[in-house]
Amino acid sequence: MEFNQNEYIDVVANIEKDLRYISGIIKQKGRELLNDYSITLPQFIALQWLFDEGDMTIGELSTKMYLAFSTTTDLIDRMEKSNLVKRVRAENDRRVVRIHLLQEGQKLIDEVIKKRQAYLRELFKDYSPDDLAQIQHNLMRLHHDMR
Repeated sequence: MEFNQNEYIDVVANIEKDLRYISGIIKQKGRELLNDYSITLPQFIALQWLFDEGDMTIGELSTKMYLAFSTTTDLIDRMEKSNLVKRVRAENDRRVVRIHLLQEGQKLIDEVIKKRQAYLRELFKDYSPDDLAQIQHNLMRLHHDMR
């Protein structure tokens, strides 16, 4: 299928709109799932980064979350009190403090992600295997190209 310039512009605009709406719905569903836990959305996002990327400094986490260093420090303080994370000094340089995800934090992330996946499984139950494979392929390609 070929698009002329105006059709291409319209298709890309519609894709952007759909992605924005999908992202908003997923975020809203995620917030609803978090109501079952004593954790805020920013705390959950921080836990996700630590879960996916491993230990990191407050500065690294601040950068990934687009938050001020002081805001991230407050976030870590609250999560540390809830036994979700702990600060660990680097052995080779005691000035470096890394944030480590504790078992309780891993358990929380795992539970919420499984609930999100169950939500998506329910949405996709009437899709054919070919449709799902195509969605997966195209989303992986888009994600790769965006990095």
